Amino acid sequence: MLSSQNILELISSLVWLLAGVGVFIVGMNFMSDALEKSAGSGMKTLLGKISNNRFSGVGIGAGVTAIIQSSSATSVMVIGLVNAGVMTLMQATPIIMGANIGTTITGVLVALKNDIFNTLMYLLAFAGVMMGFAKHEKVKIAGSLCSGLGLIFVGLNVMSSEQAFGSPLVESMFTSIFSVVNFPLLLILIGAIFTALMQSSSAATGIVITMVGTGVLPLDLALFIILGANIGTCVTALLASVGANANSKRVALVHFTFNVIGTALFAALIWIFRAPTVDLLTSFFPGDDPMSLQMRVSLFHVIFNVTTTLLLLPFVKQLVDYTCFVIKDKEEQTEDRSLKYVDERLLSTPHVALMQVKKEMDYMFSLVERNIKLSFLSLENGSLENGSEIAENESIIDYTNSALTKFLIKLSVTVEQSAERVIGSYFHVLNDLERIGDHAENFYEIGEEMLGKSIVFSDKARGDIVRMSETVLRMFEISKDAFENNNKAGLAELTVLEDEIDGMKKSLTASHFARLAEGNCSMEVSPYYSSTVAGLERVADHLVNVGYSIINPTGSQKEGNF
Repeated sequence: MLSSQNILELISSLVWLLAGVGVFIVGMNFMSDALEKSAGSGMKTLLGKISNNRFSGVGIGAGVTAIIQSSSATSVMVIGLVNAGVMTLMQATPIIMGANIGTTITGVLVALKNDIFNTLMYLLAFAGVMMGFAKHEKVKIAGSLCSGLGLIFVGLNVMSSEQAFGSPLVESMFTSIFSVVNFPLLLILIGAIFTALMQSSSAATGIVITMVGTGVLPLDLALFIILGANIGTCVTALLASVGANANSKRVALVHFTFNVIGTALFAALIWIFRAPTVDLLTSFFPGDDPMSLQMRVSLFHVIFNVTTTLLLLPFVKQLVDYTCFVIKDKEEQTEDRSLKYVDERLLSTPHVALMQVKKEMDYMFSLVERNIKLSFLSLENGSLENGSEIAENESIIDYTNSALTKFLIKLSVTVEQSAERVIGSYFHVLNDLERIGDHAENFYEIGEEMLGKSIVFSDKARGDIVRMSETVLRMFEISKDAFENNNKAGLAELTVLEDEIDGMKKSLTASHFARLAEGNCSMEVSPYYSSTVAGLERVADHLVNVGYSIINPTGSQKEGNF
């Protein structure tokens, strides 16, 4: 029977324990966010190498997870990419496997905790706070990284202090609990539920490692909890797949199945060979000091994830076939429109989201260019056969402009200052592309009206419009290359061509009015000719804005660079 004093001491210890867990999780989030921001380009490079090679897929998954320090976040990101049609299920499966390997880094860091290391981490946390007052964005990000890493160890030390896990009362309480709760399947279930509630296997693993280091949790029981944590981390991906397409749900099922199979295999082995397993891990890190105890758990976590990946990597196709068997393709109700490369789930990884926005805009650019070419053909040939394609493309262009604008507004809240300028330029480019699309539709409608009234341009007028439209198409090539490939080489020519277009507008308008005065041109044709020439000049202006957006958010040729 506990006395009132003991109860107060126990409550105090539990408060310290919860405080340590809170600081640890905050540190994890700080470090994860900072790593993602500082290594965004590296993550883009990794994702840009997505292929059907299984080993490269594992490497990409491990690398991305090492960058963002969360296998759950990697899984959600992959589900978003699959849902957007950017990645196939066969490509996604090895990445999911690799993510489990990448998440072991946190466990190794946690296990390295000792007095000297702790002191360095405290100093690092303080330095990070000081760096947070800097004006330079990169220094602030580095400060967040340092603060996060330091806070992780502050939290761990609070948890392992005499006021928390180190308290005799807490130690006695957990010893009593684990003397009863020692059945392997129950321990796996505890690990799974604990991780699902925390939404982070890294955090759950870190806490288990700390408990083993303080002696409140025996190593053999901790191994089963670690196995359960690998199942619990699948909950985030399963939740993220709700409302997604069939392939995205299959990615979540692959993640769950992969971890369940690995857990089942290792649980059976440890259950049968519990003592030899503990002896083997102890042989790598002998001694009873906290660091040795912690490194045994960390080593097991690494062995489990690497071995499971190596065992199941040859069976990627079978895993995919299994998920396709369980989750059938359904005749999904088609929405009016949907983005081709962007998915809302990518908001959790801003750098990847921004990369996918760029792909979506490149696709929008190609549709705008296609519509301009088709509308020019309609004007030249007096044909309406391209009308349905132009209308369909224009509908997609309008939807993409609206949907991407909304997505960028949400994304702008989560990115650092440098990315805000990129997003700002994308807003301008979207507007310019949408306006060019409108002009393309207008050109087609001019041809449609003229055909309906049996009006045609004179040979001279048609020749002038063809010459002007060819110049505009050349500007399209330069502007598209500049935006898609960040190529500044053609911008000078773009400016020269814009000047030519401005000169053409003046000269063609003057010669047109001269023909009208001489009676060589019909007054009925005049508004259509003038509208076409003016529209071409405006398209040229928008193309210059798009081209110069790579050096200035507004597309201005006069303001400073990014």
